[in-house]
Amino acid sequence: MARQFAAALGVKGNKDGYIEDGKWVITWCVGHLITLCMPEKYDEELKKWSLDTLPFLPSKYKYEVLSSTAKQYRIVKELLNRKDIGVIYNAGDSGREGEYIQRLVYQAAGVQGKKAIKRVWIDSQTDAEIKRGIKEAKPSSDYDDLAAAAYERAIADFAVGINLSRALSCKFGRAFNANAGTSRYIPMAVGRVMTCVLGMVVDREREIRNFKPVDYFKIDADHDGWTSHWKAVKGTKYFEAQSLYNETGFALKPVADALCKELSRDPRLKVLKVERKTEKQQAPALFNLAELQAECTKRYKISPAQTLEIAQSLYEKKLTTYPRTDARVMSTAVADVVENNIRGLLKITGWKAEIDPILNGGWHKTIAKSKKYVDDSKITDHYAIIPTGEGGSELSGCSDIEKKVYQLIAKRFLAVFYPPAEYAKTEIELIHSNGEHFFASEKVLMKPGYKAVYSEAKTDEDGDEKKAAGNLASIKDGDVVSAKFKVLTSTTQPPKRYTSGSIVLAMEGAGKLIDEPELREQIKGSGIGTSATRAETISKLEHNEYIDIDKKTQIITPSKLGESMYDIVKDNVPQMLSPKMTASWEKGLAQVEQGTTSAAQYRAASEKFVKQAVEVIKAKEAPVATYNTAERTVVGKCPRCGKDVVEGSKGFGCVGFKDDPPCKFTIWKTSALLDTGKKSISAAQAKQLLAGKSIIIKGLKSKTGKSYDASFTLEDDGERANLKMSFDGLPAKKPSSRPTGKTAAKTSTRAKKK
Repeated sequence: MARQFAAALGVKGNKDGYIEDGKWVITWCVGHLITLCMPEKYDEELKKWSLDTLPFLPSKYKYEVLSSTAKQYRIVKELLNRKDIGVIYNAGDSGREGEYIQRLVYQAAGVQGKKAIKRVWIDSQTDAEIKRGIKEAKPSSDYDDLAAAAYERAIADFAVGINLSRALSCKFGRAFNANAGTSRYIPMAVGRVMTCVLGMVVDREREIRNFKPVDYFKIDADHDGWTSHWKAVKGTKYFEAQSLYNETGFALKPVADALCKELSRDPRLKVLKVERKTEKQQAPALFNLAELQAECTKRYKISPAQTLEIAQSLYEKKLTTYPRTDARVMSTAVADVVENNIRGLLKITGWKAEIDPILNGGWHKTIAKSKKYVDDSKITDHYAIIPTGEGGSELSGCSDIEKKVYQLIAKRFLAVFYPPAEYAKTEIELIHSNGEHFFASEKVLMKPGYKAVYSEAKTDEDGDEKKAAGNLASIKDGDVVSAKFKVLTSTTQPPKRYTSGSIVLAMEGAGKLIDEPELREQIKGSGIGTSATRAETISKLEHNEYIDIDKKTQIITPSKLGESMYDIVKDNVPQMLSPKMTASWEKGLAQVEQGTTSAAQYRAASEKFVKQAVEVIKAKEAPVATYNTAERTVVGKCPRCGKDVVEGSKGFGCVGFKDDPPCKFTIWKTSALLDTGKKSISAAQAKQLLAGKSIIIKGLKSKTGKSYDASFTLEDDGERANLKMSFDGLPAKKPSSRPTGKTAAKTSTRAKKK
């Protein structure tokens, strides 16, 4: 991105970590350069997790330079403090997190308040937008409220995570592991947003698990090429009858069979009423990030994190606008010049059939009148994701999936300029001689409108829709039609599991999950997390092994570890599982950003919650952890304490981890040495190792790629169980060089000599 700024400004002169000419110096962060200090940086004693040191809420928070980015920070700091630097332009990501990253650097470098700092706020990476952003850059102070919200978000997440993770782990950690049946001790990890999302996943899974399917019985009438459906209406025999499951079916099959038999005595229905009308359907709103992530998961089975990565790549290639947006509309300023985007898109894609009607009909000139697609009041930081109309050469170099995502964005953009699709809708009510009513309806696409954009296979959105046959077109009032009646069995279905895409939409619309109408309205527009962080939250849950995501379908299910976490949190701090609380926190951050709530007020409220939650946890009595090995494979006895060693997902661990002090004996299934050849230790091999025998693993790879075999024995020093490698007695060729990488395995002296 820095190189794009340099290109737009004509700056040349690459240096170590920056670009400079006689007028400009352009440098960059690489993500976060500064982070909040962990508790032990305040006091070494705080490295140990203890209830006695909680809550940890310092009056002044400390920050430190990340070791992984320390070199770049030193370069940036030196440049910021150079005497010949007159003005600093903050061109970080145009959002809360981008502001936070930059402010931390200015704070640590000591230039905040000492040098003139201006904020560049742009919506795309085009040369014109970069130049406009610099020309119209505002004083940094105009964004102080945004920065305050960013600081408070980070501090609240830190305070909740540190305090509740430590408090719950100290009090319930053993029960947490025992309930999950882990093979090694795992501390509990709580997050302000992460734990709430876990709650949504577990709640949905248990709803499915406890679901009892119910059969109910409907009556249909088959006519010549079309079907009508029975319904209990007011004034008829079965209206609100106890035998009904709902107004369209019966709970008991014998009742449905009896009615069907009665109806069949007169195989005719008279048309009581015919209603015909034209129904219009507008194009869907433009993509924001959540909607794009959900659509890509549905279509291409890619994760929200992958979608964000692709959207960011398209943005950096100047093809699309800023991706981390919650808005699904354009601004009036963009609507005024949107013809440039459309004409540019014509050059890039060659979609003449789709674009010519827009330009020739002047449809783009009236788009600003539509509040569905253009509305400044619905935009906070950025408008919807749309194509810039630039970057044709970059598109040709994109991967296939990048091209598909670009086409999705471009098609959705073009569709909003088209007139609505028009349907001829027919609704018919029929009556039997016994007074029972039947209903039929039909919707026929007459004018494709915006659906014409999807007529070709560039995307498959609505592209497979065909005109209906129009079987009801000739039916009129008073007609008598023949009918064959039959009973159909329907079965209620459980709710669907979340996918990684649908849960992003659920997070965005968290207000819908709240029962109280007043609170739901109060936090309208404030979801769980933000567009910039939702994908990361899902990734964290998967990394912590609280959820499993099917890579082919992207369907999410909770793990045993996740359900154990859910149960303990629900018993102690149930607010952490509530979308109501999490969304209200987001609402509070939005109010800090808008200047209607002070940072001090927000801090006080979040610290009050943390203090109360920690006190509740401290007051609870820790349950006795009972470890059930019935579902675990026992592979041997622990060489340290003599208890069972059982198989877990990543290794073989001693069940004595629940003791005080815990036994931490573990044999990991993989190590860097074994990973070189993508090998792992099986339960049978672990059993041999614990019995003092050696195992042979074939097909290991040296750093030069050559294959070899090796034997291993177990070596335990009481602190770490290592594998001891040997080549004795093996027929395979010895490796030309030892495998590389960090590893817990130790090679014997004899093996080294060989």
